Amino acid sequence: MDLARALGMDLGDHGRLLEQIKLLRSDLVVSSTVEERRILMSVEKIFDSWSATPCVMEECTRSDFEEDAQIPPFKNFLCPLTKEVMKDPVVVKSSQTYERSAIKYWFDRCLEDAQDPTCPVTGQVLENLELKPNIGLKGAIEEWVNRNIELQIKSALNCLREVGSSPIETTETMLDNVYRISEEYPESRYKVRNAGVVSLVVRMLKDQSKRMGSQIRCKALMAMFSMAKDEESKIIMIEEGMTRLAIRSLTARLEKEREYALRLLLEFSSEEGYCRKLALEKGALVLLSSMTTNLEYPTLSNLAEEILKNMEMIEENVEHLAMAGRYQPLLTRLCKGTEDVKVQIAILLGKIPLTNSGKDYIARKGGRVLVDMLSSSVEGRESSLQALYNLSTLDDNATLLVNFGLLPALTDILFAIADWSSDLKVLSASTIANILSHSGHWELSPADKDGHPMQSEFIIRRLLELLTLSTEQCQAAVIHILCGIASSPQASDLIATHIRNAGGISAIVSYLDHMERDLRTRALKLVNLLSEKMGQVLVEELTDADKLPYLKEKLLDPQFEFGERAEIVCILARLPFSVDEVRKILGPDFLRWAVSKLKEQKLNSCGKNSASTRSMVEGLLGLLLHYARSPDPEMLALVREYNFMSIFREHISNRSHERAKQKAALGLKYLSESSRLPTLRGYSEPQPPSGFCVPLVFICSKKSMAPVSCPLHSIGCEEDSSFCLLKGNAIKPLIDLLNDENTQVQIAAVDALSTVVSDGQSLKNAAEELGQLGLFDAVISLFKEVRPGELQERLIAMVENLLRAEAVLQNYSTDQHLVRALVEALGHGNANTKRHARDALTNLRQISGVGPSSNPSRGKKTK
Repeated sequence: MDLARALGMDLGDHGRLLEQIKLLRSDLVVSSTVEERRILMSVEKIFDSWSATPCVMEECTRSDFEEDAQIPPFKNFLCPLTKEVMKDPVVVKSSQTYERSAIKYWFDRCLEDAQDPTCPVTGQVLENLELKPNIGLKGAIEEWVNRNIELQIKSALNCLREVGSSPIETTETMLDNVYRISEEYPESRYKVRNAGVVSLVVRMLKDQSKRMGSQIRCKALMAMFSMAKDEESKIIMIEEGMTRLAIRSLTARLEKEREYALRLLLEFSSEEGYCRKLALEKGALVLLSSMTTNLEYPTLSNLAEEILKNMEMIEENVEHLAMAGRYQPLLTRLCKGTEDVKVQIAILLGKIPLTNSGKDYIARKGGRVLVDMLSSSVEGRESSLQALYNLSTLDDNATLLVNFGLLPALTDILFAIADWSSDLKVLSASTIANILSHSGHWELSPADKDGHPMQSEFIIRRLLELLTLSTEQCQAAVIHILCGIASSPQASDLIATHIRNAGGISAIVSYLDHMERDLRTRALKLVNLLSEKMGQVLVEELTDADKLPYLKEKLLDPQFEFGERAEIVCILARLPFSVDEVRKILGPDFLRWAVSKLKEQKLNSCGKNSASTRSMVEGLLGLLLHYARSPDPEMLALVREYNFMSIFREHISNRSHERAKQKAALGLKYLSESSRLPTLRGYSEPQPPSGFCVPLVFICSKKSMAPVSCPLHSIGCEEDSSFCLLKGNAIKPLIDLLNDENTQVQIAAVDALSTVVSDGQSLKNAAEELGQLGLFDAVISLFKEVRPGELQERLIAMVENLLRAEAVLQNYSTDQHLVRALVEALGHGNANTKRHARDALTNLRQISGVGPSSNPSRGKKTK
C-alpha cells in the first residue's frame, strides 16, 4: 500500500502496480545485497496475497454451495488475506479484521524477513501484535453459516427424496455438500442427522447403488464416514444396514470407494459390540484378511489391518478370524494363555476346517505347545490330540511334528494299559498313520520313550496285539499304520520279517472279507504291500484260509468298489504262483477277463489318471505276466491267441505311467525268452507234407516250402509274432524306453533288449537289422552317461555281449568315451560290473591297454 502511495497510483489498480514491481526487480537484479533481495521477495509475496480476487457467490466458500440454495457472504465476512469467509475473526492494532490463522502467518513471515510487522491492508507498522476477537462479526458469520447449512440440508432432503429422477451431477453435489458441512462445521452434524439425511443416504445406497455407479457410491461413503464421527449418526447407520453396504463396496473397482468403505468400517469397529456383529457379517473377515496381504494398495492394506486388530481384541471373534485365515490371535492365546485358554484354543483347532497353508502355519508356530499338552491334564490331552490330528492331515507337517517328539507321546496313549477312552486310542492311531503315510522322516526317529523306531519288532508286535484287543475303528487305524510302515523303502523289509516271525499275517488276512469297509480296504492295501516281500507266505496263507476264491469272485464282480478291486488285482499279480497254480487258480477265463478289462481301461482312460486307475492297469498287466512267463503249452497258446505282444507294446508308450511301462517291458522280456522254448520252435517250423500227393507237392511247390528265416531265431517267425521282438515290432519302442526318466523302467527295457543279444550267433545274424533300429548306439550312449548302480550293471553286461560281435566291435573300437566309461566301471563298480568291464575291455584290447581276460571263452568274438 505504501508502495502504491509512493508511486502516486490507485490502490485498486493491480495491473500497474505489478508492472512497477517487475521494474523494481529488474533494477535489483544486479544487486548482491541479501537485504535488498529479501525486501523484493517480501514485496512480491505481499502483493500476491493482497491482489487475490475475493470469492463471491458460488466461489465464496469452500462449501461450494448451490447457487439457488445459498446466501452470499457480506464483504466484511471475507478475510483480506485469504479472501474466504472468516471462522475466527480478530482485530489488529490498525482496526482491520483478519482470520486469526492468516494474520498470524503474516506476522511470522514479516519477522522471518527481518521486517517490522505491518497491517496488510493499510501498510501501517504495528507497535504490538495483539489480536482481539471480533465477537460481533463472528456471531454474524455464524448466523450466516447456520442459515446456509439449513438451506443446504433442505436441498439435500429434496434431492434424496427424488434421487431416482435427479441427475447424477445433482446427487454428487449434494453428497459433497453433506461431507463438507460435516467436516468444516462438525458442530452442525446433529442438524444433518436430525433432518433424516443419514437414513436417506443409506436407503439411497441400498436402492440406487447400481444406477449411481462407483463414483457416487464413493461420495456417499465419504459423507457417511464423516457423519459417523457423530455417535448417534453411527448408531443410525448400523441399524439401517450400512455395514453390509460397506462390505459390498470392498470389492468395488474404484480404489477410493474401497478406501472409504474401510474407513467407515474402521470408525464402526471402535465399538466392542459392533466388532462382534461385524465378525458375523458374511464375507467380511475373508475380504478384510485378503486385503491385508495385498501390498499393491498399502493404504487399503493398513486400514484393513487396523480393523482386524480392533476385532482381535474380542474373545468371541478368535474363531471367526481363524476360519477366515487370520490365525495369529488364536496362536497368541495358545502360546501365552492360561491352561484353560490353551484347552479352549486346542478344542477350536480340532474342529475348525483349516487350509493347507493354515495347517502349516499353525504347526510351525504352535505345534510344540500342542505336543506338550499331551502330557498335561486329561482335558488338555483330548483337545490337543484332536488338534494334532487335524494338523497331521497335511503331509508337509509330518517332519515337523516328528521333530517335536509327537510319536512317543502318541504311542504312549495307544499302548497304554490304563483304561483310556477308545476314541483317544483311535485318534492317536489315526494321527500316527497320517505321519507315517510318507516315508523319509520318521524311520530314524524314536517311536516310544525307550527309543524303539516304528519298524522295530517291539512296536510291530504291539501293533499286532492291538488287532485282537481293540475296537474295529482302532483296528482299521492300526492296519493303516502298518500300511505306512510297509510303504517305506527303508522299513518294508523289516516289517515283513517281523510280521512273518510274529505270525501276524493270518490276522491281517482275516480282515480281507470284513464287513467294515475301512477295515477291509486297508487290509487289502497292506496285503498288497506285503505281497512283494512275503509272496510265498501269503500264497500259503490265502490258500489255507480259502481267500483266493473270494478275491477272484470280488475282482470279477463289477458291483464291487473299484478301488478295492484295484488292490485285489495287484495282490494276485504280485503273488508268486507256480505254473500249475496259474492254470488251476487263474485259468483261461480269468485271462479273458483281464484282457477285456485292459481294453476297457484304455477306452475309459481319457483324462483319468487316478491312483486306483493306475493300480488297476498295473495289476492287470501283472496278471498277464503270470501267463507270459509260463512254459506250459496251453498258456503259450493263450498268449498267442490274445496277442500279448501287441498289449505289452501299447503299454510302453509315453501315455502309460511308470509302473505300467515297467510291467509291459518285463512282459516283452518273458515273451522273448519264451521264443526259444522247444515247443514254440517246433510250432514255428513248417510241417512236411504227407499223403500220396507228396511228390507232386515237392515238384510244383518246392520254392514256396522254403521257410522265411528270422535272423534272431533262425526259424520262420511269422510277421507280427507273439514271441519274437524283432518280428513283433517291439525293439524300437523298447529302445525309446531307454530314455525314460524312471530308472526302473530303463532297467526293465534293458532286460528285455538283453534277450535279443544274449546269443552270439543270433546277434551276428541280426546285427544289420538291430543296427538299423539304433539298438547299439542307444545302449552304448546310455552306458556312457549312466552312473554306478543297478542300471549300469545291467547295461555293462549288455555292452559286453554287443562287443563280442565283430560288426559291433569294429564300429566302436575307437570310441574313447566308451573306453573311459568301461575303465570307470572297472574301478568303481561291484564284482559283476568289474567282471563285465574287464571282459569288454579285453574285446577292445587294441586300444584299452587291458590284458587278456582270465576267461578266454568269454573274450571269444563272434565272427
